[in-house]
Amino acid sequence: MTQRAFPFFASLTVLVFVWVAAAFATADPTILPTPWEVAQIAWQEAACGPLFGHMGATMARVAAAFTIAMTLGIMLGLLLGVSQRANDWLGPWVVVFQNIPALVVIVLCYLWIGLNEVAAITAVAVNKTAMVAVTIREGVRALDAGLRDMGQVFRMSPAARLRHVMVPQLWPYLASSTRNGLAIIWKIVLVVEFLGRSNGIGFQIHLYFQLFETGYVLAYAFSFIILMLGLEYGLLARLEARATAWRNPQMA
Repeated sequence: MTQRAFPFFASLTVLVFVWVAAAFATADPTILPTPWEVAQIAWQEAACGPLFGHMGATMARVAAAFTIAMTLGIMLGLLLGVSQRANDWLGPWVVVFQNIPALVVIVLCYLWIGLNEVAAITAVAVNKTAMVAVTIREGVRALDAGLRDMGQVFRMSPAARLRHVMVPQLWPYLASSTRNGLAIIWKIVLVVEFLGRSNGIGFQIHLYFQLFETGYVLAYAFSFIILMLGLEYGLLARLEARATAWRNPQMA
């Protein structure tokens, strides 16, 4: 654990030193404030400002969009992977939605649904569902045919085959979809808030962008990045490592 933690903290330390050097090189806090100036702003916004309220609004949208995208994406991916006919008919749709720019989907949802939470969450979920479906589809196609035949020989029920044969083999793909999905979804949520919401981290970044307050923009951005780093390395990385441990027993 220590061997794996050292490069992580060393890498972040180097990043901080680069930031400090760049801040001293510009010598203008309105362009690039130092890390401790940004930390002071973040502390003030957390202690007596709206930081946690906006962070909570953003996290609620991330959670809702993530849940919808993962649920629909997994169901669609299983269907496409199991049925070639379904893949022939729905595969082009998935490719289209996968390649539509997120900004276009966000703008269209705001135009068609309105500037509300439904439009915001729908826009984010639509952008991610196709990516999840493709990952799960490839996972289903990579299933071991021998294990599938074994389940049929032992007359396992469809539910038992799904639980004991398919799901264990799909775990790496599910973990990858979860990890990548959350990383992408929260970035899209910030764009959604930037364009059409009245709260959230993206809204605050938009507000301070208009006021040319670089320090506040960085304070809100890095506050949420720190939260997502904790979630990434504290939960998702462990989930993915456990899901893929069977590939390398020595790492389990």
